[in-house]
Amino acid sequence: MNNILTGAAMGAALTAAGVYAPDIILSQFTFTDYTMFQTFLTAAAGSTVLVTASQTLNLTNLPPRGPSTLGLGLSLSSSSSSLPSWWTRHEGNILGGALVGAGMALSGACPGTLLAQLGVGVKSGWHTMAGAVLAGVVWSWIGRRRRRRVRSQSVVVVKEGMRDKSKAGERKEENKESGEALTVYEALGFSRGVFVVLFEAVLVLALIAATQYTNASAARARGIPPYLAGLAIAAAQLVSIVLRGSLLGASTAFEELGGWVWGVREYSNVLFSVGLVGGAWLLSLTVPALRPVTDVAVSPLRSVLGGFMIVFGSRMAGGCTSGHGISGLSLMSISSFLTAAATFGMGGLTGLLIG
Repeated sequence: MNNILTGAAMGAALTAAGVYAPDIILSQFTFTDYTMFQTFLTAAAGSTVLVTASQTLNLTNLPPRGPSTLGLGLSLSSSSSSLPSWWTRHEGNILGGALVGAGMALSGACPGTLLAQLGVGVKSGWHTMAGAVLAGVVWSWIGRRRRRRVRSQSVVVVKEGMRDKSKAGERKEENKESGEALTVYEALGFSRGVFVVLFEAVLVLALIAATQYTNASAARARGIPPYLAGLAIAAAQLVSIVLRGSLLGASTAFEELGGWVWGVREYSNVLFSVGLVGGAWLLSLTVPALRPVTDVAVSPLRSVLGGFMIVFGSRMAGGCTSGHGISGLSLMSISSFLTAAATFGMGGLTGLLIG
């Protein structure tokens, strides 16, 4: 029930914010409107305050998100030293994040907003969902093969992301054994408190700059202003902390759904997704003004392809725009900063190329 309630809070927040709408997402990646970016910045700032407070008060003991390593660094070269260590450790974050960004620019959705689109009634969301589920099936199959190989060779491999709560202890041990900094403040030699203050200052300055390029009237026509929308998403993070003791993330649900095809029955993240769809549906039903002003015509081919990319890329990176972009940044995870940068960078490039 806690997963459903948390999902409902997230779905309601995304719906009230209006950032689920494909045109809001697409216009961000063509740099014609910064509503999505402004909302994201506020959500990250609010979530960082909440997560830092919960960690400091020992209400939670969440490890930073570890790197996602695909092993490509070794296969591309006979000498591992020929490639930078940050690349060989984080290639999954960078490549996966780039895939997510390109998929968002194609479909006008990310794993979380896609679920809100289904609840609100965005037509293209169903095509995007088809591609997303297919990606979940494929990634789950890949994960099964990798796990079998690991078991047969008795080799410890950094895998494609772990369940936030049930695997937290294992991730912590892996992170400890790596001997490398997993947070930005550790890598830079700052204390957590000092870095959080600096990070919040940067987010506020970026938020002010983005305001100049945000179509405020269009944002309000869909829901609440972007800065309040971001705080609503941060409030959903608080609900997740209180009810589940873990942070928000949407892409794992698609891997769980894909696992059903192969006989692996896991439900916790699927229940979160059901709640997210339900929360979006209920709020849009209660407040009809929150439904799409215009249903942007995203072709079925773009939607399916984009849907596959956002989920496959998210699982490759070990998290999506909520798992890495909001929750991971709140934990100051290096992997999340790299994933978010790759997502917005490739999303912008793709938007300009196809826009």
